[in-house]
Amino acid sequence: MGMSASSGVADGRTSGSAGSTSAANAAARIPSDGVASESAAMRAALDGAVLQHDRASSAAVPVWLGAEPTFTDRYSESREWLCEALGADKEARASKLLARLLERQPGAAVLRPLGRQYANEPRPRWCHGIYAKRNGEPAWAGPVDAIADGEPTPASLERLPRLRDALLETLTRAGWTAVAVSTPDPTPLRVACRRDGQPVSGDARTDVRLARESIHADAREPVPDTAPVDQLAADGVFLLLLHAGGGRPAANDAWVELPATPDVPTFLALLDALGRAARQADIGAMGLRGFPPAVDASVAWTTLTPDPAVLEINQAPESTLAAFRESTRVLFELAAAEGLSPYRLHYNGAVSDSGGGGQLTFGGPSPAESPFFSAPQLLPRLIRYLIRHPSLSYWFATQYVGGSSQSPRPDEGVRESFVELELGLEQLALLESPRCEMIWSTLRHFLADASGNPHRSELNIEKLFNRFLPGRGCLGLVEFRALAMPQSAELATARALLLRSLIVMLSQRDVVTRLVHWGDELHDRFALPFFLRQDLREVFSDLDGAGLGLGQTIEEALLGKDAISLGQVETAQYRLNVQQALEFWPLVGDVASQEGGGSRLVDASTARIQLRVDPIVDTFDPADLSVIVKGHRVPLRAERAGGAPVYLIGLRFRSFVPWSGLHPAIGAEKTVPIVLRHRSGDSVRVTLFPWRPNGEAYPGLPNDLADAAARRVERFVVERSVSEREVAGHSVIASAVPDAPSHVTTPYCVDLRRLPASTG
Repeated sequence: MGMSASSGVADGRTSGSAGSTSAANAAARIPSDGVASESAAMRAALDGAVLQHDRASSAAVPVWLGAEPTFTDRYSESREWLCEALGADKEARASKLLARLLERQPGAAVLRPLGRQYANEPRPRWCHGIYAKRNGEPAWAGPVDAIADGEPTPASLERLPRLRDALLETLTRAGWTAVAVSTPDPTPLRVACRRDGQPVSGDARTDVRLARESIHADAREPVPDTAPVDQLAADGVFLLLLHAGGGRPAANDAWVELPATPDVPTFLALLDALGRAARQADIGAMGLRGFPPAVDASVAWTTLTPDPAVLEINQAPESTLAAFRESTRVLFELAAAEGLSPYRLHYNGAVSDSGGGGQLTFGGPSPAESPFFSAPQLLPRLIRYLIRHPSLSYWFATQYVGGSSQSPRPDEGVRESFVELELGLEQLALLESPRCEMIWSTLRHFLADASGNPHRSELNIEKLFNRFLPGRGCLGLVEFRALAMPQSAELATARALLLRSLIVMLSQRDVVTRLVHWGDELHDRFALPFFLRQDLREVFSDLDGAGLGLGQTIEEALLGKDAISLGQVETAQYRLNVQQALEFWPLVGDVASQEGGGSRLVDASTARIQLRVDPIVDTFDPADLSVIVKGHRVPLRAERAGGAPVYLIGLRFRSFVPWSGLHPAIGAEKTVPIVLRHRSGDSVRVTLFPWRPNGEAYPGLPNDLADAAARRVERFVVERSVSEREVAGHSVIASAVPDAPSHVTTPYCVDLRRLPASTG
């Protein structure tokens, strides 16, 4: 489920009056396109950090790591690449990407199991995957899957009897009990088999389940959220359905619908018999679909599925960070070859992630060996640590954060619930080795959103030890959901290094022993990039103390965010840097009425920026500088960075008027003019434009990150030596400009929505 803004956000075409652009604009740093091409020094530092991490963590509990990278076509404005899950182009691109993956993993099986179906969608989503043995041996030696485009040809029925007979023969030779199934409808052909030596019926009149329709049939019942159940397989009977295909190159000569299997050895034995039979029957190309395959630590199962606006890849988990780095690099490389991007560029130069996030999931080689069970205090420690360090919730997050988002923190919900979480954590701390079910049962109600949905939480534990989710609820997994899609494989690996290091550290020692109650400070202080960076540096320090330091190069890469810089200007006394800050958009309406939909409606009309003033001269006195916005002097907060003084304030304002939102009486700020007047007489006015200052349309989406940065620079207009009237915004001298009233200020921000418009 996604979030929908109540009107266009970053790309709103609001025009503003033109101004003179200073030389400082032209000197702004413009990053090169494709962060995926980091410097050789960055790659070398990352490789060294990964090697050091794997060595340092080898003696700890095993920590496997999986991911869900999402990619989009950033040049397309079709609905499937903007807001919808399904679309013909997306599936075609997935097929091409799948073919490229298969080239890298010869001997892997291509499987197309039934995908998930959501409440607001008429049919299940497709799912294409690669199934491979980790030891390098082939998992599939049968005909290839015809992963190609082309004109369909008539279905070929005459090959199916040969395939059925060959399958019966190969299964029998392998020690299975196998029979052809007789049903009133001769298509598809069916084979029923057992592996335990027990007899199996081939007559659908004695067992009507043998005549069940294909789980891919359009007319069947909707797929439940708990995934389809194979009742025959649960009783030890495996039913294979043989469908005719359309022939090369558009489709396969035959399709085989696979049953559910209880374990990997059974599934691999079935694939082996099926591959031998297909070759014996001279099948040219064959597709495998049906129920999802059995998975354990001996196989790697990677899937491609559609999600709103993106193609999602469920990356097979890896036992080491080095293996994760290599598989991540491959996925980014192949996605780029298919014209798919991990980020979006908006008309006005704003940059966002792909739109689908980049979650990371941690577990063990098996559910019983999950680090969250091997070190039973790990998860409570992790919860306390994440709450103590909001940077881990917000710095790497998507554009939308907060209590109504896809990944709310436990302290962004009802206060009473957070107090109860504190009690629950205290109770778990009293138990030396709490059982798996006790850990999950204690925490499950607190790691959920306002509607009680456990999938939408900063930490998702619905697959930890959830007996109410058959088939996939007790896997020992914990998913980090407060993560945007990173712009490169190197940044994805660096984030994984950070979080895996935290898990290793917290499995061995406790760092935050009490739950921190941030209160209003959470959304006031930690909306500003300055404090998020400070907080993240504290995390780095903790890892250094545990012998799991990331190294300066990796730390700086994680701290860097080019796209949030809106511009800077330098005077003789100080340097002003304006950055995009976080905003916590509220839900429009209530949670319950929107729970069944594909998205939730939020009011995204409020924006927040951070003003940072760094003194250049030792004699700088903040009392000599007036910062004036909307005819009022706003305060600056004194802080220190690296031992040097800095002065900060956040500004909140309405960037557009939504078609359905809050506060209908508040208009939008077409521009945000900020005037800085120094006692020396120097004066500067910075005007932030949401669109081109001349109001003209852009020629199209930005070509690359450099083009996007240039458009942001264009919207940051600097004028020097402005008049006294312009400084104040009134027909009075600057010294008479009133201070912003206390009711519109917080310790860290000023809410411009609550100020009257200037009358100058």
